[in-house]
Formats: sequence, structure tokens, C-alpha cells
Amino acid sequence: MQRKSAKNKISVIISRLKRRYPEELRTWLHYKNPWELLVATMLSAQSQDAQVNKVTPALFKNYPNIINYLNKKPVNLYPYIMTLGLYRNKSKNIIKAAHYIHDNFHDRVPKHMEQLVQIPGVGRKTANVVQGNAFELIEGIAIDTHCITVANRLFLFNTNNAEKIERRMMEFVPKDEWINVTHLLIALGRDVCTARRKYCENCVLNDLCPSSTVRK
Repeated sequence: MQRKSAKNKISVIISRLKRRYPEELRTWLHYKNPWELLVATMLSAQSQDAQVNKVTPALFKNYPNIINYLNKKPVNLYPYIMTLGLYRNKSKNIIKAAHYIHDNFHDRVPKHMEQLVQIPGVGRKTANVVQGNAFELIEGIAIDTHCITVANRLFLFNTNNAEKIERRMMEFVPKDEWINVTHLLIALGRDVCTARRKYCENCVLNDLCPSSTVRK
């Protein structure tokens, strides 16, 4: 896709999706501080936000601060998050993340990408979510599985590599829309452009999408 045509297309896409999903321009994860958002985002991998929001109240009540995790083992977190996928690995990473932040950042979650991605269990997607929502700092576009599905169908990227999709989208999405575009593509992916099935007849982008089954 040419740069100019891509920018024009994304402008129309964002405008339409904002009108269709005005309540989606934020993370649905519940949190009170950057550490809680970091943990919630780590837990959301291959799990729905609604599922994560069911388990975090008890977890955060019993483990309110980073220091509460330092003398614990991953097994101590199992009772709180075992309803989520990959909970054993997530428990290990959360404990490791707490130790890393304690040792390197004095119990404060860092703001910048190069620091965040050094934390065990934290990739660019998680770092982007924390940056944008907890610190209102924008250094990239968070790409989750919904974004991968929708971006491939809308822009014909033909890749499941989140970092490649992020780099391509950063080229033609205005920086002041980087946070919004994540939430909007996720909303579309949850609503009508699911991985299992497309409901193109109900999509506000069916006349723009090259993968649409609707013919006008």
C-alpha cells in the first residue's frame, strides 16, 4: 500500500470506528496504578479482559504493592489466577517482574520502552499498553491478537508478527492516534471481525476492506 493512500485510508477507518465504538477508546482492564496495569496486562495474554477483571480484585487486595510479591513464590499466586490461561508461566513472570522493578527501579514501574521491555514477561505490546494508559506516553502501537487479525484483513499485511505490523502501522497512523487505533481495532475484532468468523455485513468498513465478503 502506498504511503499517501494508506494515510488516507487509516484516517477514514479511524473516523468511522470512533463513531461506531465511542466507548472503546480506553483499556478495559481495571487498575489503580501502573503496577496493577502492568500485572493486569501480563495476565491478559491469551485471556479476555473481562476474565482478568474477575481475578485481579482479590489478587490486588492481598498483594497491593510490588514489595508484597518479593517473598512469594509463583505457586502463591495460583489460587488467584488459575482460571486464566498460562497461569503458571504468568505467575513466574509477575514474581520476576516485581523483583526486577524492585532491584532496578526502586519499586516504581518505569515509563520508557527500552526499560519496560527489559522486565521479565514484558514485550512491546504490554509496554505500549502501560505507557499509553498509565503514563500517557506514546512510543508505539500495542498490537494484540485482535489487531493482528483485523490489520491483516484491512491492510493485507499477510503476517502474524506483531512487531512487523506495529512498524508498518506507525508509518501511516498519526502518532496522536496510536493509542486509539489499538482500542478501535480490538473493538472491531471483538465485535464483527473475529478470528473465527467475519460478519462483514455488520461492519462499518465493509466498503473499504479488501477482505470483505460484501459486494456493493
